[in-house]
Amino acid sequence: MALLLRNRGAVLLLMFNILLVFIGIGLVIPVMPTYMRELHLNGSIVGLMVAAFSLTQLLFSPLAGRLSDTYGRKKNIVFGVIIFAISEFLFGMVSEPVYLFAARMLGGIGAALIMPSVMAYIADVTTVEERAKGMGYINAAITTGFIIGPGIGGILAEYGTRVPFYAAGIAGVISALLTIFILPDSGVRKVQKSAKLREATETSFASQLLRSYREPYFLSLIIVLVASFGLANYETVFGLFVDQKFGFTAKDIAIIITFGSIAGAVVQVTIFGWILNRFGERNVISASLLTAGLFVLLTLFTKSYWMILAVTFVLFLSIDILRPAIGTQISKMANEQQGYLAGLNSAFTSLGNIVGPIVAGFLFDIDINFPYISASIVLFLCCVLSVRAAKGDKRKANG
Repeated sequence: MALLLRNRGAVLLLMFNILLVFIGIGLVIPVMPTYMRELHLNGSIVGLMVAAFSLTQLLFSPLAGRLSDTYGRKKNIVFGVIIFAISEFLFGMVSEPVYLFAARMLGGIGAALIMPSVMAYIADVTTVEERAKGMGYINAAITTGFIIGPGIGGILAEYGTRVPFYAAGIAGVISALLTIFILPDSGVRKVQKSAKLREATETSFASQLLRSYREPYFLSLIIVLVASFGLANYETVFGLFVDQKFGFTAKDIAIIITFGSIAGAVVQVTIFGWILNRFGERNVISASLLTAGLFVLLTLFTKSYWMILAVTFVLFLSIDILRPAIGTQISKMANEQQGYLAGLNSAFTSLGNIVGPIVAGFLFDIDINFPYISASIVLFLCCVLSVRAAKGDKRKANG
């Protein structure tokens, strides 16, 4: 614990940078119904626009992971935050859909540089025993970004749909300056890597994905993909869903998502480490997947504002416990490949964030209930896989 305390300032600054990224992602959620009306977009186009951010994050994540291992975490984080800030300013300035797509893709590049570097930085400055707590702090920042992002987006949107993006750009500039002058290097330098790590970092991303199924962390990466798919599927059309079904405003949408995310942040900074140590990563992951699938499905049966609020609260809590549990499990398998596996983790997250919005958008145009049915089915199937993996681990331990 002493090591984590000595690096408290660095961890707080890392949390702030991750917070900004997920604020930027969340800003767009409550204003999407307004965008649809202003730009005459259907659900499919909205899904593609949301997915554009994660597409570039997916493409650049493996490269970002290698750069993080080679040149250090701090440089990646600084450049990532600067690029992210530019993308937010651009998104607020343009009106044509093609330029909105370009802005979101630029933001994805920034996120790709930031995410694996932050996760690897935490691994650098913590011991194995402290890692769950460190990952919990970072994922609490992610959760808080989802809390603050839609909330800020919904409130500021009352002054103009572009205002939230200018605010995010300004925050990005501030964060980049703080990182440059305050954040210390994690101590990682360009080093002579082992044969296995050289082989991993020198192969193409396609090869890495194709070969990852043989690795012990492959199922964890699949769960990362499924969890991000389910959450992205849910959030992409949530505003459109309640807008069409109940006539909710951007502020209503922001309040629901904000309240639904609060529990996750509280859990991650208080008892998450205890939960993981008490029940184990596999059991926590399986329970979270089951709960998430169930409450995504229950969304279809909500009939009032308060029912939606309650269902969203439990759903976000399960996802916010699931995400750091998977991250901790993967980091324990990484050994000297922290940057490489953090990049793969980010890449699989991006893949889910690409597929989820695209599927949700197309299904939404067919029937507004179909996106949530598909998300719940995928989450339930992944829960079955996780339970089987947990049983396999027990058999190995007893054998």
